[in-house]
Amino acid sequence: MPTRILHISDLHFGPPFASPVAEALLRTVPSLDPDAIVVSGDLTQRARRAQFEACRRFLDRLPDRPMLVVPGNHDVPLYRVLERLFRPHALYREIIHADLNPVLHVGNVVLAGLDSTAPRSAISNGRLHVHQLRHCEAVFASEPEDMARIVVAHHHFAPGHDRLLDVPMLRARRAIDCFVEQKVEMILGGHLHRSYIGSSLDFYPGHDRERGVIIVQCGTTTSRRGKGRERDENTFNVIDVGTDTFTVTHYLYFEAADSFAAVSKHVFPRRARYLKSDDGAVPA
Repeated sequence: MPTRILHISDLHFGPPFASPVAEALLRTVPSLDPDAIVVSGDLTQRARRAQFEACRRFLDRLPDRPMLVVPGNHDVPLYRVLERLFRPHALYREIIHADLNPVLHVGNVVLAGLDSTAPRSAISNGRLHVHQLRHCEAVFASEPEDMARIVVAHHHFAPGHDRLLDVPMLRARRAIDCFVEQKVEMILGGHLHRSYIGSSLDFYPGHDRERGVIIVQCGTTTSRRGKGRERDENTFNVIDVGTDTFTVTHYLYFEAADSFAAVSKHVFPRRARYLKSDDGAVPA
C-alpha cells in the first residue's frame, strides 16, 4: 500500500487566518485518510503566544496521525528584536514542538524536517547551515535503498516560477547538490503562498541531469495571503508514495461550495525504479 502524506503550509494564525477555510479543511482531511501530516511552516502571523495556542488547538483537531512540523519565518518574532535575537523559537518550542529539525518514519518514507529560519540574518528568505545538511546525511545514511527520502523546509529552493520576483533560499544550490548525493527524492515546502510542483532540474542542472529532486511547494492553506495566480486562494497537497511512483494531488478551496476539491494530479517516477536490476531486485 502507498504511504499517504497530507501537506499543508502557511496557516498564518492571526489577522490573515481564514476560519471558514480551516473548517473546510478539517471536514476534508478525514476522508483523505492520510498516514502522516506535514506542516511546512508559518503557523502564525506574528509569533505571538495567542496565535501559537490557537494553532495548537487547530492541529489537535486534525486526525490523530504522525505529524511533522517545521517553523517558518513568521514563527519567529519580527519586531520584538531582543526576543528574535536571543530566543527566537521559545514560543514555538513550548507550544508546537521542541525539535526544530524533526525526523519522522512512516510506512516506506523517512522525512527529515529542517528549520530554514534565520532570525539573525536572512529573516525573509531563510537559509540552511552545513550542520543541518550533515544532520540530513546522518539521518538518511542508515536507511534502506527502497525508503523514500523526503526533506521538509519552509523556505523555497526554487526561484519564482511566475512573474513575481522571489529570491531563493540562501545557498539553495549547495543544499540541492547535497540532497542529490544523499538520494533525497522530494522536498516539501511553503513560503511563496502559491504552489509549484516540479523538479530542481527545471531551474538548476546540478551535477547530474538524471538526478534532480522533486519539489512540491504548498500555497497558503488557511490564510487570505495567497499570491500571484493563487491570490486569495487556498491550497494543500496529498502525496502518495508508492514503490515506483510519487503521485502528488493538488487541492484548491472553492468558496461557493465551501469545500476543497482536487484540481490536478502529478505523477513522478521513484528513484528506486532505476535502481532495480533485470530480475527486479534492488542492488546492494
